[in-house]
Amino acid sequence: MTFQVLQGIFLPFLGTVLGAACVFLLKDAMSDRLQRALSGFAAGVMVAASVWSLLIPALEQAESMGVWSFVPAVAGFWLGILFLLLLDHLIPHLHRNAEQAEGPKSHLQRATMLVLAVTLHNIPEGMAVGVICAGYLAGNTGISAMGALALSLGIAIQNFPEGAIISMPLRAEGVRKGKAFSYGVLSGIVEPAGALLTMAAAGLVLPAMPYLLSFAAGAMLYVVVEELIPEMSAGSHSNVGTVFFAVGFSAMMVLDVALG
Repeated sequence: MTFQVLQGIFLPFLGTVLGAACVFLLKDAMSDRLQRALSGFAAGVMVAASVWSLLIPALEQAESMGVWSFVPAVAGFWLGILFLLLLDHLIPHLHRNAEQAEGPKSHLQRATMLVLAVTLHNIPEGMAVGVICAGYLAGNTGISAMGALALSLGIAIQNFPEGAIISMPLRAEGVRKGKAFSYGVLSGIVEPAGALLTMAAAGLVLPAMPYLLSFAAGAMLYVVVEELIPEMSAGSHSNVGTVFFAVGFSAMMVLDVALG
């Protein structure tokens, strides 16, 4: 495994760690407006990464199928959606349980569920990195080292606000800084683990690469629509989240085109 691949696998995790470290630097709790902005930015990055880094390469790799070249992308996309839908029912859902939480512990319960939700988000992101890196190692002509780096860097950028979104609210609820930081870090450890597991599986089924790419795209877009968009649109002045969605989308698009 080359250094470039290792860099691609662990770069997103570094973004989460740096974001969680904000708990040591910022004194005040994160404002609702800032949280909406960060959620919008993360959503924009994930949508752009799903299109440019995953769906478009999936379509390009299936061009030999002629008029049916869309089949792998559509099938993999829906498998990703259904996989996250299943996980969403198995793991406590952030919004549903937060609404049911009552009493003085409700805020801490919501923060705990936010940790679970962000950890869930990181599963498809780790899979996306693993698929891209596996394709590069296999000599797939549609995937370059810089393209893989662009995806990893984009996910690392959007992981920074996710790490902060976990550690800062926990600190605001009275959790010690070190423990709040640890929760943020632990939420991101599933990414390199997921990437390595996906690479191991992808090495056995490289002909299915278009399906795997679009699977990761479907899973990531499910997370955006189900979790991040409601977060960025909550409350008044939801246009803040919309603007930062555009910022995140533009940043990831530039990275993918410039480096890919």
